[in-house]
Formats: sequence, C-alpha cells, structure tokens
Amino acid sequence: MTPMKLCINLLFGLLLASPALATPLVNCTVDLDRSVLPAGQTQTAVIKINLDALPFQDRNERPPVNLALVLDRSGSMQGSKIAKAREAAIEALRRLNSADRFALVAYDHRVDTLVPSQSPRNSTWIESRIRQIQADGNTALFGAVSQGAAEARKHLGTDYIHRVILLSDGLANVGPSNPADLARLGAALLKEGISVTTVGVGTDYNEDLMVQLADRSDGNHYFVAESRELPRIFASELGDVLNTVARRVVIEIECPAGVKPVRIIGRDGRIRGDRVELRMNQLYGGQNKYALVEVEIPAGHPDQEIELARVHCRYENVLTAQQEQSSVQVVARYSGSTEEVRKSVKPAVQKSVVANEIAESRDKALDLYNAGRKDEAVRELEQRRQLIEQKSQALGLPALAAPAATLADEAEEYEADDLDSARKKEIRSESYRIRKQQKDY
Repeated sequence: MTPMKLCINLLFGLLLASPALATPLVNCTVDLDRSVLPAGQTQTAVIKINLDALPFQDRNERPPVNLALVLDRSGSMQGSKIAKAREAAIEALRRLNSADRFALVAYDHRVDTLVPSQSPRNSTWIESRIRQIQADGNTALFGAVSQGAAEARKHLGTDYIHRVILLSDGLANVGPSNPADLARLGAALLKEGISVTTVGVGTDYNEDLMVQLADRSDGNHYFVAESRELPRIFASELGDVLNTVARRVVIEIECPAGVKPVRIIGRDGRIRGDRVELRMNQLYGGQNKYALVEVEIPAGHPDQEIELARVHCRYENVLTAQQEQSSVQVVARYSGSTEEVRKSVKPAVQKSVVANEIAESRDKALDLYNAGRKDEAVRELEQRRQLIEQKSQALGLPALAAPAATLADEAEEYEADDLDSARKKEIRSESYRIRKQQKDY
C-alpha cells in the first residue's frame, strides 16, 4: 500500500467517524522514515503520526475559554517587569468575550485571588484590580498555581477550554519548590483537562521547574529575556488558546507479532509490550503536531510486505463535543535493491527525527552539566553529532548533518564552562519548542 493510499484510507475513516462534517477538524496522516526496507536484516524504522488541525472558518464559533492568570508579584518583579505583567494581563482580558471566563491570582509569599473566575464583561472593575498589583515579598509559586487551578475547576465539566498561564521571574522559595513537585502537579492537572503555560521572565527563575510544569500538563513554555516582550507573548498564547479545535487527543499504536516498539522520540508516552500510547490535551487550528515512534522490525524477503502497526487516533471535536476517531494500517515492503531503499527515504521524516534527537541530547547534556558532570555533557553532544553525521552520509542526505554542527559549538561552551543562566534557559526553551512543536514567538 502506497503512502497516498494510507492517507486516503485514513481520511475516509475520519469522514465515516464524523458524518456531520464535510472535512474533519483534525487530519491524521502517517509516514515512515522510508517506505522500502532492506531485505535480510533486523532493523528499525520510525513512524511519524501527523495531526493537522484546521483553523475555524468563523472565529465566532469557537468554544468559550476558561482562563486563569497567575502572576508573580514578588519583590524581584518591581519596576518594568510588574508594569509589563499588568499590561500583558489586560491584553489577555481584552481578547476574551462575554462567554469566556477570566480569573486572576497574584502571589508573593501570600497567594491572593484578586479576580474570582467570572465573565470578562465586567472589564472596568477587572482592569482596576490588575492595575493595583504591586511587587513585594517572596515566591509561593506552587500554592499560586494550585489556586489558579482551583479557579479553573469552577467550570470543569462544561465546554470550556481550560488554561492556566503562570508568569514568574524568580525561584520558588515558599512551599514546594522541586521541579518534580511541579511535574506531579502538572500531570494531575492534565488529567482534569487543564493545561498550564509557563512564562519565565529574566534570568533568575528555575527553568527546569517551569518546563516540567508545562510539559507534564501539555502547555506552552516561553523564555522572556526582556519584560517588554510580555504583552506580545500573552497575545501569542491567547492566539493558540482561542483557536483550540480539538482536545483530549489520544494516539494509540498497536504493533503485530514480530514488530516491537522501542522508543518514543521527543515526546512523553507509554510503551507497554506491543502497544504505545501518547496523549495531547489540546490541538490548535492551523498548526501541525506530530509524534515519532521507533519500531524494531524482523528480517524479511525481497518483495515481501510487512504490517508495522495500526495507528488509532481519537479526539473530542470542540464544536460538537463529540468524539471522532480514525485508524490506519502502516505497511512497508522489503527489497534487495539498495538503490530502491535509498530512493524511498523520506527527508521530511528524517529531518523531524534529527531535530528531536538533537533536542533530547541538548536536554540531557544540560542535565549532566547542572549535575557537575561536564565531561559527560560534552561527550553526549559529540556522540550525537557523530551519529547524525554518520546517518546523513548513509542516507545520502547531507542537509541532515547541518543542524548537528551546532552541537560542536555547544560542546565547546560546556567545555569552557561558559554557560550562564540566560544561555541555559535558551537551551531549555529551544528544546521544548522542538519537542512540542510549539510555534515560534
């Protein structure tokens, strides 16, 4: 079966699942890193599952948004930071309509709900509450996120899109402050359908904590070096939230006997025997999200076809509140011709694999460096660069090696102990955007 037939079959399945729609809100397609496999050897292949979400034809038909802003007002936010944070909060408020819900929690060593969750129609009073925020005290970040989530929970079980946006410029120093604590909180909120987007301002916040919270709740993450960028960042984030077309997305990959899933590249998920499961909380119109799963394949004979997996995708259509689903069979063919195998390579899939492997290596190297294991961090980057260059040569795709060249420069930074706080945050943020396919901002 050709890749075109795979896409046609999958689209047909989606239309059957959604008879009321001329086209599905989410078009799910599947690609392989190569569609023809070399015969006579055990090997691996990467399955790429693409989710392309269509934008709304009429923005007025979007579902209502349940937004809770959680703003740091600790002493370190004094001056332009708190001024721009207030401006960004007002920018977010003005993008909502009367059907939405808005809440505001501000925190230092105390946590205060300045605006309980309500319709934004009372904008004059809400803006006055925002303008009164002043900076002072320490940072009770965990309690503040929990309180923001409590405001969002007031509207769970309804058709709202639930989002908490956390802004902080400093270290959490009141209450739980370990990245693992925030990761667990994020995972718990994801189960409730609440995503947390984290916005780190300046160079003093804990990037690991902020990224873990966003990652485990399937939110976005932003590193804002200059506070003047805050209104633009909030506008970008609201652009995503207001264009949510699908939620509670589940991808399941089922492998037949003889084919074994070995890893998920770039994303979190679960591998249990011959099954893989990945979840995403929300999909935004006009954006592409994807997942990469590597499988081990047994040796085969020339011209033999092999089924690699059955991919099942389901999600809730936010317009109808109905669940839509589709399935597709992923097959490949063995060949004794090296040239035929080479010609079947999909550069776009290979590029995605390399980008995510680089992001994973950058994250791992930074973890090692932060743990005082500089030499291992350098070795991780160098080994990844060499592996990508070897792969590029073997596939005859020299363009694949270009991004890996940056790993050599980064290894020199580690070797020279030349990573300041801003650079660490930049690395974390860039890696996160690649792994989550978060749009540039």
